[in-house]
Amino acid sequence: MYTQKVWLVTGAGKGFGFEITKAALAAGDKVIASVRSKPGQLAAALEHHPALFIVQMDVTNEAQVQAAVASGVAHFGHLAVVVNNAGYGMVAAIEEATDAEARRQYDTNVFGVLNVIRAVLPVLRQQQSGHIINISSLYAYGVLPGWALYGSTKFAIEGISQGLSAELEPFGIHVTAVAPGLFSTDFLSAESFVTTSHPIAEYDATTVGQMRAGSAQFHGQQPGDPKKLAQVIVQLAHTEQPPVHLPIGRDAVDMYQKNAASTAQEIAAWLPVSTRTDRAKV
Repeated sequence: MYTQKVWLVTGAGKGFGFEITKAALAAGDKVIASVRSKPGQLAAALEHHPALFIVQMDVTNEAQVQAAVASGVAHFGHLAVVVNNAGYGMVAAIEEATDAEARRQYDTNVFGVLNVIRAVLPVLRQQQSGHIINISSLYAYGVLPGWALYGSTKFAIEGISQGLSAELEPFGIHVTAVAPGLFSTDFLSAESFVTTSHPIAEYDATTVGQMRAGSAQFHGQQPGDPKKLAQVIVQLAHTEQPPVHLPIGRDAVDMYQKNAASTAQEIAAWLPVSTRTDRAKV
């Protein structure tokens, strides 16, 4: 039987967040939609939908997150689905990224997710129900030069999601890490990804340099349809036994399968060496 759900979607002003919010409303659910700025613009884009409640917050500001979640829950009375979508990418070789740039990347993509998780869990635990959906990436399954730092934040999200799923099982709360492939959102627009402020010339002729110079050219050329991804997320939110890991898009599935096969081959090749480290039996 269909049950109306209340969602919290972070980064709802554009991209996946906007499409997921729109799809959830179309499915008859209610949505607490968070944006960092311009809440009126989102309200107008969604035609001031009566089941929409917009909150303004920066996920890196824990006090704002706590207040926004409390406001949304007070407005609708409960919370069922949390979509941690807010994030951005940085193109840089690991060596090129400054300490400040790396920390900003992690502050949003990892610590921002943790801020939201800490804010919603008291509500979900009290209800003994709920579903946290953390948006990961195909780059959590395999590294691409120039995107490795960004990918590492998504590796973190995969690990956090798996551990959180085990921890929350006694409370009836589900967790899914969703790893989208390349979709035609604004992720590769100037507003959604940045390049390092300290490029190193030696990388210019490598794949890193190509990524720094050319990623924006692929904006709008990605194979995935974000509206179709949003429909998958709605279906996922209404599934009684959701998966812990869910790649979405053929390219994401291919990345996972190739990386898993490569890792298995490496482990098998080194098995005689890696398994001879036990202490000798007396």
